[in-house]
Amino acid sequence: MENQNKPMSFFRFEDLRIYHKSLDYFNWAIEQTKNANSFDQKIVLEQLTNAAMKTAVNIAEGSSRHKLQFVTFLKDAKSSVRECVVISTMAQRCGAFTEQQYEQSKETLIEITKMLGAMIVSLQRGSNREETDPKSDINTSSEIDFEY
Repeated sequence: MENQNKPMSFFRFEDLRIYHKSLDYFNWAIEQTKNANSFDQKIVLEQLTNAAMKTAVNIAEGSSRHKLQFVTFLKDAKSSVRECVVISTMAQRCGAFTEQQYEQSKETLIEITKMLGAMIVSLQRGSNREETDPKSDINTSSEIDFEY
């Protein structure tokens, strides 16, 4: 209900909660690099920020495409999330992350994965209905509204 009063952004992806969640994770990853030594920062945490960046970029880039193309970009974003999971584990194992940092990372990444998965299922479900019922009133434009 609160989104009814909020004006729509020019770039539709800016209205997606999943986009903002991925940006929050990117910012969190950047904060972790500020306290790390140069070895940890260069070898492990820089890779984490790059993967986190790819997650947000894939969401943004895919949002301007048709539904099936958007699904492909969202799946790429999920791949980037899995990359973040692996790098977080490496960071914890080599001592760049504390157990608390690792748990924070993992919890957020699980949440992002669930949000991406729900969005993918929703898009695929909508695309399947369009294929079977061409007269349906589902929005077939590349502009897609979601509250994920």
